[in-house]
Amino acid sequence: MEAEPFADLLAANRRYANSAPRGFDGIAHAGVLMITCMDSRLQPLEMVGLMLGEAKFLRTPGARVTPDALVGCVLGVHLLQVDRILVVHHTKCAAAAADSAGIRERILQASGLDAGDFDFGTDPDQEGRLAADVAMLREHPLVVGRAEVGGFLYDVDTGLLEQRV
Repeated sequence: MEAEPFADLLAANRRYANSAPRGFDGIAHAGVLMITCMDSRLQPLEMVGLMLGEAKFLRTPGARVTPDALVGCVLGVHLLQVDRILVVHHTKCAAAAADSAGIRERILQASGLDAGDFDFGTDPDQEGRLAADVAMLREHPLVVGRAEVGGFLYDVDTGLLEQRV
């Protein structure tokens, strides 16, 4: 296996390992779980003033509550002391810029590859998706009564977080 493409990251990891935090128990000590986008402009801990060990984070394209994200929420509320779930969308999100057909077209234009009928789960109705995902979590039998759930929009230009749902 060729390690060269990852050499810089492995070297950085060796430096990090010298001072990496240790001794955490894996519990969300602030009771927070955040589902947010995979966008690299978002720094989940910093955006809500938390420290390492205080929250759980799940990242999905467009901050969608996917089946895997739902599993994380259920595990969080039952096993990891989560009592608040934030679903955090953000401005200028590529996953909110087009539906799956539009994303497939963008991939075709960028790479020449046909993504077929691949469903990316994208939707330009960002507010509607946020409301639907929050409602689904609030009503889910394994979450209801165990955690408060809110929907938020993070502005990538101002750094401000606003509750929408």
